[in-house]
Amino acid sequence: MASFRVRPKFEVTSALSVEEIIQLVKDKLQDNTYNLHGQAMQDHITIRVNRDHRHYWSPQLSVLLQESHEDSKTIITGVYGPMPNVWTLFAVSYLMLSVMFTFISIVGFSQQALKQDAPILYVLPFLVVAAAALYLTSQMGQKLGAAQTYAMHYFFQEALGETLPEI
Repeated sequence: MASFRVRPKFEVTSALSVEEIIQLVKDKLQDNTYNLHGQAMQDHITIRVNRDHRHYWSPQLSVLLQESHEDSKTIITGVYGPMPNVWTLFAVSYLMLSVMFTFISIVGFSQQALKQDAPILYVLPFLVVAAAALYLTSQMGQKLGAAQTYAMHYFFQEALGETLPEI
């Protein structure tokens, strides 16, 4: 898995139909050695780590299946990402830091424009450090879940019977 990729993904085409892919994944989910479970329905597949092997940084694989109208192939787009609770925590944290950065910048630079002292601006570097720490924490978490990400990748590759691009 390449470093500095927030959500690794792949895109591949298959000669199989959407229904065939869904059935192959359902069959493989019934009997797999990767400690995975998931849902496969209509045009979407979600694969997760079993609860007893899951940890905070465990990833999930979301796959979208689209039939190509030009030829009778299926476009498969897969995205590896964190569980929704982890994703929400980081999204809210980044939002909170950006709102604080914006508010403090407006107040501080307004005070400077009025020729007043603006000690509030000393908080900005700490917010930047906090954002960098949050990013590094997410990268560390991605590395902790890398083995499970590869397990999902190999599972899906075996289910399809086709080679998937590296993630």
